[in-house]
Amino acid sequence: MKENEFEIIKTIGENGEEIELKLIDIVNVNDVDYALLVPANTDVDSDEECEIALMRLKENNSEYVFETIEDDDEFELVSQAIIEDEAN
Repeated sequence: MKENEFEIIKTIGENGEEIELKLIDIVNVNDVDYALLVPANTDVDSDEECEIALMRLKENNSEYVFETIEDDDEFELVSQAIIEDEAN
């Protein structure tokens, strides 16, 4: 996917500030959708490592809501599924 093809998502950070993120991918694990996001100013086409946020994606009244994954087991399950998918 080319740099300009990523959808930009605006959300509110922990301190009430607006944050822009690029939606890299949506993965489904155990019938739950999860979003992989990076800061909007990240060049995903470069070889540099970047921080990726993994969030649960829920539909609420025809709007999508991103939820933080608080459960360590759930986070590990989704992370492993993504790693295994990339290996294939």
